[in-house]
Amino acid sequence: MMPLIGQEAQMQAFLTANAGARMHHGWILAGAKGLGKAGFARAAATHLLAAAAGPPPGGEGFFVPQGHPVRSLVEAGTHPDFMSLTRLERETTGDLARNISVDQIRSLQRLFSNAPSLSNRRVVIIDSADDMERGAANALLKNLEEPPAGTVFLLVCHAPGRLLPTIRSRCRILRFSPLDDRQMTDVLRSQLSDADEHEIAVLVAAGEGSPGRALSFVGLDLSGIEDSLAAIARDGDPANERRIALGKALSTKAARPRYEAFLERAPAFIAGQAKRRDAHTLPSAITAWEEARQLAASAIPLSLDPATVVFELCSHVAEAGRA
Repeated sequence: MMPLIGQEAQMQAFLTANAGARMHHGWILAGAKGLGKAGFARAAATHLLAAAAGPPPGGEGFFVPQGHPVRSLVEAGTHPDFMSLTRLERETTGDLARNISVDQIRSLQRLFSNAPSLSNRRVVIIDSADDMERGAANALLKNLEEPPAGTVFLLVCHAPGRLLPTIRSRCRILRFSPLDDRQMTDVLRSQLSDADEHEIAVLVAAGEGSPGRALSFVGLDLSGIEDSLAAIARDGDPANERRIALGKALSTKAARPRYEAFLERAPAFIAGQAKRRDAHTLPSAITAWEEARQLAASAIPLSLDPATVVFELCSHVAEAGRA
């Protein structure tokens, strides 16, 4: 589990609410993907259940020591008063289902049919609430309107505007913001003890404030991609050698994850170049970014040839470098 770096204010708000006379039963943990909202929800759930079971676990924040019986049960997925709902894996393909189904939400009734087992507290995590189908959202609304005694709902949410207004009105919203570079560095160092400073710096830039996003690039030699893009932007790659070599390297089946990372990073690299331009050269850099963004977005849905896509995106990088 990632450390809760950069989430101290959210943690304190949650703990203060829990220490009050009446803990709110519904919480929306809102923010972009990869900020650690799911980890926050799990840590908060473990703390709530451990504190309710007594004696209090001690320590600061959501700390529950390794080996604590409640923590062990939550980590094993066997705590009788805890449930976490996510999209299910399809048996036929192994892919995740598109939505959290109404049947999954209705399965909560098994949890609510009896009194809590280990304390007076129950916790339900839904990750993410954005993924609920319409019927599932309506079924959850009934539980939020008449919450079972002692139950806290933690709704991980990337886009609160997609939730039913009636769900939002019955929950307290806890907002999560992107981490700054120092916080990102601390998180990545805690997770990547073998990474050197250059790799950490590249991942921090690519993550754009999201540790989860940065970690998704680990093992893909992102620094090599970034170095190639920088070289093309710097001298324009007049003989096309770099863009051809990069296209060959990223067009194999085994290189698919790196190719997908390239599709994400190339437009972002051009956007970074555009920020350095003056009023005279900015329009051409923006045009290069817009065309690169459209090409990258359509590459996989349209099954475009990877080598050709890489070559064209590198051409936009060169254009942005000349702007």
